Amino acid sequence: MSQLIKIIRSTDPSVKNRSLDEFCTNASLNELLDETKELEIYRKGESNLYNRVRALFFLYAIHRFHVPLHSNIGTEGIIPYEAYEHLLNRRFEEAIDLFLNVQDKSGANEGISSGLADAYHQLAFQTLADQVRLSVRSTAGNKWMFRIGHPFDQPLKIDSSLVKKDQQTGMYPCLHETTPVRMDLSHSGWSDIFFLGMDYPEGAKVLNISVDLCIRNDSSETKPSPPIETWFRIIDEPILKLTSIDLATSSTITNLSEVFDFAKDYLGLLKAAVSMKKVMSKLIRSTIGVISTWASPFFGFFFPPLPFSS
Repeated sequence: MSQLIKIIRSTDPSVKNRSLDEFCTNASLNELLDETKELEIYRKGESNLYNRVRALFFLYAIHRFHVPLHSNIGTEGIIPYEAYEHLLNRRFEEAIDLFLNVQDKSGANEGISSGLADAYHQLAFQTLADQVRLSVRSTAGNKWMFRIGHPFDQPLKIDSSLVKKDQQTGMYPCLHETTPVRMDLSHSGWSDIFFLGMDYPEGAKVLNISVDLCIRNDSSETKPSPPIETWFRIIDEPILKLTSIDLATSSTITNLSEVFDFAKDYLGLLKAAVSMKKVMSKLIRSTIGVISTWASPFFGFFFPPLPFSS
Protein backbone atom coordinates (compact mmCIF):
# COMPACT_ATOMS: atom_id res chain seq x y z
CA MET A 1 0.00 0.00 0.00
CA SER A 2 1.05 3.60 -0.64
CA GLN A 3 2.96 5.15 2.25
CA LEU A 4 0.84 8.29 2.14
CA ILE A 5 -2.40 6.31 2.14
CA LYS A 6 -1.15 4.50 5.24
CA ILE A 7 -0.60 7.90 6.88
CA ILE A 8 -4.12 9.05 5.95
CA ARG A 9 -5.88 5.88 7.10
CA SER A 10 -3.84 5.09 10.20
CA THR A 11 -5.47 5.30 13.63
CA ASP A 12 -2.07 5.55 15.31
CA PRO A 13 -1.41 9.26 16.07
CA SER A 14 2.33 8.82 15.58
CA VAL A 15 1.64 7.71 12.00
CA LYS A 16 -1.48 9.73 11.19
CA ASN A 17 0.15 13.00 12.25
CA ARG A 18 3.36 12.36 10.36
CA SER A 19 4.50 15.35 8.33
CA LEU A 20 3.96 15.20 4.56
CA ASP A 21 7.18 17.18 4.10
CA GLU A 22 9.10 14.54 6.03
CA PHE A 23 8.10 11.89 3.51
CA CYS A 24 8.36 14.00 0.35
CA THR A 25 11.79 15.47 1.16
CA ASN A 26 13.35 12.01 1.19
CA ALA A 27 11.40 10.62 -1.79
CA SER A 28 12.66 10.49 -5.36
CA LEU A 29 10.67 12.00 -8.23
CA ASN A 30 9.47 8.56 -9.37
CA GLU A 31 8.39 7.72 -5.83
CA LEU A 32 6.42 10.96 -5.61
CA LEU A 33 4.71 10.36 -8.94
CA ASP A 34 3.87 6.78 -7.94
CA GLU A 35 2.35 8.08 -4.70
CA THR A 36 0.23 10.63 -6.60
CA LYS A 37 -1.14 7.86 -8.82
CA GLU A 38 -2.09 5.82 -5.78
CA LEU A 39 -3.64 8.84 -4.07
CA GLU A 40 -5.65 9.70 -7.19
CA ILE A 41 -7.21 6.23 -7.25
CA TYR A 42 -7.72 6.23 -3.49
CA ARG A 43 -9.45 9.61 -3.18
CA LYS A 44 -12.01 8.71 -5.86
CA GLY A 45 -13.13 5.61 -3.98
CA GLU A 46 -12.82 6.83 -0.38
CA SER A 47 -16.17 7.35 1.39
CA ASN A 48 -14.69 9.00 4.49
CA LEU A 49 -14.87 12.75 3.81
CA TYR A 50 -11.95 13.63 6.07
CA ASN A 51 -9.65 11.12 4.40
CA ARG A 52 -10.78 12.14 0.91
CA VAL A 53 -10.15 15.82 1.53
CA ARG A 54 -6.79 15.09 3.14
CA ALA A 55 -5.78 13.05 0.08
CA LEU A 56 -6.70 16.01 -2.15
CA PHE A 57 -4.56 18.37 -0.09
CA PHE A 58 -1.69 15.87 -0.18
CA LEU A 59 -1.93 15.82 -3.97
CA TYR A 60 -2.01 19.61 -4.06
CA ALA A 61 1.03 19.96 -1.81
CA ILE A 62 3.08 17.36 -3.70
CA HIS A 63 2.53 19.01 -7.08
CA ARG A 64 2.87 22.54 -5.73
CA PHE A 65 5.83 22.26 -3.40
CA HIS A 66 7.73 19.01 -3.98
CA VAL A 67 7.61 17.77 -7.59
CA PRO A 68 8.95 21.09 -9.02
CA LEU A 69 12.00 20.94 -6.72
CA HIS A 70 13.48 17.91 -8.47
CA SER A 71 16.23 18.77 -10.95
CA ASN A 72 15.22 16.12 -13.48
CA ILE A 73 11.70 17.48 -13.97
CA GLY A 74 10.92 19.28 -17.22
CA THR A 75 10.77 23.07 -17.01
CA GLU A 76 8.87 23.48 -20.26
CA GLY A 77 5.60 21.91 -21.29
CA ILE A 78 2.33 22.58 -23.02
CA ILE A 79 -0.72 23.05 -20.84
CA PRO A 80 -3.85 21.84 -22.69
CA TYR A 81 -6.12 24.80 -23.38
CA GLU A 82 -9.14 22.61 -22.77
CA ALA A 83 -7.86 21.84 -19.27
CA TYR A 84 -7.36 25.57 -18.68
CA GLU A 85 -10.97 26.18 -19.71
CA HIS A 86 -12.14 23.47 -17.33
CA LEU A 87 -10.32 25.22 -14.47
CA LEU A 88 -11.98 28.53 -15.30
CA ASN A 89 -15.37 26.83 -15.36
CA ARG A 90 -14.68 24.99 -12.08
CA ARG A 91 -14.80 21.56 -13.74
CA PHE A 92 -11.84 20.35 -11.75
CA GLU A 93 -12.24 16.60 -12.30
CA GLU A 94 -12.17 17.07 -16.08
CA ALA A 95 -9.12 19.33 -15.81
CA ILE A 96 -7.27 16.80 -13.65
CA ASP A 97 -7.93 13.99 -16.13
CA LEU A 98 -6.51 16.07 -19.00
CA PHE A 99 -3.43 17.14 -17.01
CA LEU A 100 -2.74 13.54 -15.98
CA ASN A 101 -3.06 12.32 -19.60
CA VAL A 102 -0.41 14.81 -20.67
CA GLN A 103 1.81 13.82 -17.76
CA ASP A 104 1.51 10.12 -18.65
CA LYS A 105 2.45 10.79 -22.29
CA SER A 106 5.14 13.46 -21.91
CA GLY A 107 6.37 13.05 -18.34
CA ALA A 108 6.16 15.43 -15.42
CA ASN A 109 6.95 19.09 -15.90
CA GLU A 110 6.49 22.28 -13.91
CA GLY A 111 3.57 23.52 -15.99
CA ILE A 112 1.48 20.36 -15.62
CA SER A 113 2.25 20.11 -11.90
CA SER A 114 1.20 23.74 -11.48
CA GLY A 115 -2.12 23.01 -13.19
CA LEU A 116 -2.66 19.86 -11.13
CA ALA A 117 -1.86 21.70 -7.90
CA ASP A 118 -4.42 24.39 -8.68
CA ALA A 119 -7.09 21.86 -9.64
CA TYR A 120 -6.56 19.67 -6.55
CA HIS A 121 -6.52 22.69 -4.23
CA GLN A 122 -9.81 24.07 -5.55
CA LEU A 123 -11.40 20.61 -5.73
CA ALA A 124 -10.66 20.04 -2.03
CA PHE A 125 -12.55 23.17 -1.00
CA GLN A 126 -15.32 22.45 -3.47
CA THR A 127 -15.71 18.99 -1.93
CA LEU A 128 -16.21 20.59 1.49
CA ALA A 129 -18.61 23.20 0.11
CA ASP A 130 -20.65 20.57 -1.72
CA GLN A 131 -21.04 18.56 1.47
CA VAL A 132 -22.17 21.61 3.43
CA ARG A 133 -24.58 22.57 0.65
CA LEU A 134 -26.01 19.06 0.55
CA SER A 135 -26.65 19.10 4.27
CA VAL A 136 -28.28 22.53 4.21
CA ARG A 137 -30.50 21.56 1.27
CA SER A 138 -31.56 18.28 2.87
CA THR A 139 -32.87 20.02 6.00
CA ALA A 140 -36.62 20.52 5.62
CA GLY A 141 -36.62 23.99 7.14
CA ASN A 142 -34.04 25.25 4.63
CA LYS A 143 -35.50 23.92 1.40
CA TRP A 144 -37.45 27.08 0.60
CA MET A 145 -34.19 29.02 0.21
CA PHE A 146 -33.20 26.87 -2.76
CA ARG A 147 -36.56 27.08 -4.52
CA ILE A 148 -36.47 30.83 -5.05
CA GLY A 149 -36.46 31.69 -8.74
CA HIS A 150 -38.07 35.11 -8.30
CA PRO A 151 -38.40 37.52 -5.36
CA PHE A 152 -42.14 36.83 -5.13
CA ASP A 153 -41.34 33.15 -4.39
CA GLN A 154 -39.72 33.78 -1.01
CA PRO A 155 -42.00 33.43 2.05
CA LEU A 156 -40.24 35.83 4.43
CA LYS A 157 -41.44 39.34 5.16
CA ILE A 158 -40.20 42.20 7.30
CA ASP A 159 -42.00 42.21 10.66
CA SER A 160 -45.15 44.32 10.50
CA SER A 161 -43.98 46.48 13.42
CA LEU A 162 -41.09 47.77 11.30
CA VAL A 163 -43.28 48.93 8.39
CA LYS A 164 -45.50 51.25 10.41
CA LYS A 165 -44.42 54.87 10.58
CA ASP A 166 -44.30 56.77 13.82
CA GLN A 167 -47.08 59.37 13.69
CA GLN A 168 -44.98 62.01 15.44
CA THR A 169 -41.70 61.67 13.55
CA GLY A 170 -43.00 60.26 10.27
CA MET A 171 -40.16 57.70 10.32
CA TYR A 172 -40.15 53.92 10.44
CA PRO A 173 -38.94 52.16 13.64
CA CYS A 174 -35.25 51.36 13.93
CA LEU A 175 -34.11 47.81 14.74
CA HIS A 176 -30.93 47.76 16.85
CA GLU A 177 -28.83 44.59 17.23
CA THR A 178 -25.58 44.04 19.13
CA THR A 179 -23.16 41.14 19.14
CA PRO A 180 -19.79 40.36 20.73
CA VAL A 181 -16.59 39.78 18.78
CA ARG A 182 -15.62 36.16 18.20
CA MET A 183 -11.95 35.31 18.53
CA ASP A 184 -10.48 31.95 17.48
CA LEU A 185 -7.63 31.25 19.90
CA SER A 186 -6.87 27.95 18.20
CA HIS A 187 -8.02 26.59 14.87
CA SER A 188 -7.81 23.25 13.13
CA GLY A 189 -7.83 24.42 9.55
CA TRP A 190 -11.48 23.65 8.77
CA SER A 191 -11.33 20.29 10.53
CA ASP A 192 -14.04 21.47 12.94
CA ILE A 193 -16.58 21.51 10.13
CA PHE A 194 -19.35 19.15 11.20
CA PHE A 195 -18.79 16.56 8.47
CA LEU A 196 -15.04 16.38 9.01
CA GLY A 197 -15.54 16.31 12.75
CA MET A 198 -17.88 13.33 12.42
CA ASP A 199 -15.23 11.39 10.49
CA TYR A 200 -12.29 12.52 12.62
CA PRO A 201 -13.51 14.04 15.92
CA GLU A 202 -10.03 14.07 17.46
CA GLY A 203 -8.97 16.67 14.90
CA ALA A 204 -11.94 18.96 15.47
CA LYS A 205 -10.65 20.64 18.60
CA VAL A 206 -10.90 24.43 18.55
CA LEU A 207 -11.06 27.13 21.19
CA ASN A 208 -12.89 30.41 20.62
CA ILE A 209 -14.27 33.11 22.86
CA SER A 210 -16.86 35.89 22.63
CA VAL A 211 -15.53 39.29 23.67
CA ASP A 212 -17.37 42.32 25.07
CA LEU A 213 -15.51 45.60 25.50
CA CYS A 214 -15.55 48.40 28.03
CA ILE A 215 -13.58 51.51 28.99
CA ARG A 216 -11.61 51.14 32.19
CA ASN A 217 -9.27 53.81 33.55
CA ASP A 218 -8.85 56.06 36.56
CA SER A 219 -11.44 58.63 35.53
CA SER A 220 -14.24 56.45 34.20
CA GLU A 221 -15.42 52.88 33.90
CA THR A 222 -18.17 51.33 31.83
CA LYS A 223 -19.82 47.94 31.90
CA PRO A 224 -18.70 45.44 29.25
CA SER A 225 -21.00 45.44 26.23
CA PRO A 226 -20.99 43.93 22.72
CA PRO A 227 -18.81 46.12 20.48
CA ILE A 228 -20.55 45.30 17.19
CA GLU A 229 -23.74 47.27 16.66
CA THR A 230 -26.05 47.35 13.66
CA TRP A 231 -29.15 49.39 12.89
CA PHE A 232 -31.84 48.63 10.34
CA ARG A 233 -34.61 50.95 9.20
CA ILE A 234 -36.93 51.08 6.20
CA ILE A 235 -36.89 54.30 4.19
CA ASP A 236 -39.29 55.68 1.59
CA GLU A 237 -36.97 55.01 -1.34
CA PRO A 238 -36.23 51.83 -3.34
CA ILE A 239 -32.55 51.91 -2.45
CA LEU A 240 -30.17 50.12 -0.13
CA LYS A 241 -28.24 52.63 1.95
CA LEU A 242 -25.21 51.35 3.85
CA THR A 243 -23.48 53.49 6.47
CA SER A 244 -20.43 52.85 8.63
CA ILE A 245 -20.20 55.02 11.72
CA ASP A 246 -16.58 54.03 12.34
CA LEU A 247 -15.52 54.93 8.78
CA ALA A 248 -17.88 57.92 8.51
CA THR A 249 -18.88 56.64 5.07
CA SER A 250 -22.20 56.00 3.33
CA SER A 251 -23.11 54.29 0.07
CA THR A 252 -26.42 54.43 -1.77
CA ILE A 253 -27.14 51.35 -3.89
CA THR A 254 -29.84 51.39 -6.57
CA ASN A 255 -28.68 48.51 -8.74
CA LEU A 256 -28.25 44.98 -7.40
CA SER A 257 -24.90 44.50 -9.12
CA GLU A 258 -23.42 47.20 -6.88
CA VAL A 259 -23.85 44.94 -3.85
CA PHE A 260 -21.06 42.72 -5.23
CA ASP A 261 -18.75 45.61 -6.16
CA PHE A 262 -16.71 45.34 -2.98
CA ALA A 263 -13.84 47.52 -4.22
CA LYS A 264 -15.97 50.52 -5.20
CA ASP A 265 -15.78 52.17 -1.78
CA TYR A 266 -14.76 51.53 1.83
CA LEU A 267 -17.95 49.59 2.61
CA GLY A 268 -16.89 46.31 0.98
CA LEU A 269 -17.19 44.46 4.29
CA LEU A 270 -20.78 45.63 4.79
CA LYS A 271 -21.67 44.66 1.22
CA ALA A 272 -20.12 41.25 1.78
CA ALA A 273 -22.25 40.81 4.91
CA VAL A 274 -25.41 41.66 2.95
CA SER A 275 -24.52 39.38 0.03
CA MET A 276 -23.66 36.46 2.35
CA LYS A 277 -27.06 36.48 4.04
CA LYS A 278 -28.92 33.50 2.56
CA VAL A 279 -32.20 35.36 2.06
CA MET A 280 -30.63 38.42 0.48
CA SER A 281 -28.15 36.40 -1.55
CA LYS A 282 -30.87 34.30 -3.20
CA LEU A 283 -33.01 37.37 -3.86
CA ILE A 284 -30.16 39.40 -5.28
CA ARG A 285 -28.68 36.66 -7.44
CA SER A 286 -32.06 35.66 -8.86
CA THR A 287 -33.02 39.21 -9.81
CA ILE A 288 -31.39 41.47 -12.37
CA GLY A 289 -32.03 45.20 -12.20
CA VAL A 290 -33.13 47.70 -9.62
CA ILE A 291 -33.66 47.01 -5.96
CA SER A 292 -37.38 47.85 -6.14
CA THR A 293 -37.90 44.56 -8.01
CA TRP A 294 -37.29 42.46 -4.89
CA ALA A 295 -37.85 45.07 -2.19
CA SER A 296 -41.61 45.31 -2.74
CA PRO A 297 -42.49 41.67 -1.89
CA PHE A 298 -39.88 41.52 0.86
CA PHE A 299 -41.05 44.63 2.70
CA GLY A 300 -44.73 44.06 2.04
CA PHE A 301 -45.54 47.23 0.08
CA PHE A 302 -44.87 48.62 -3.37
CA PHE A 303 -41.79 50.61 -4.28
CA PRO A 304 -41.93 52.52 -7.58
CA PRO A 305 -38.86 51.68 -9.67
CA LEU A 306 -36.08 54.19 -10.21
CA PRO A 307 -34.38 54.61 -13.60
CA PHE A 308 -30.94 53.05 -13.68
CA SER A 309 -28.10 52.26 -16.01
CA SER A 310 -26.33 48.93 -15.96
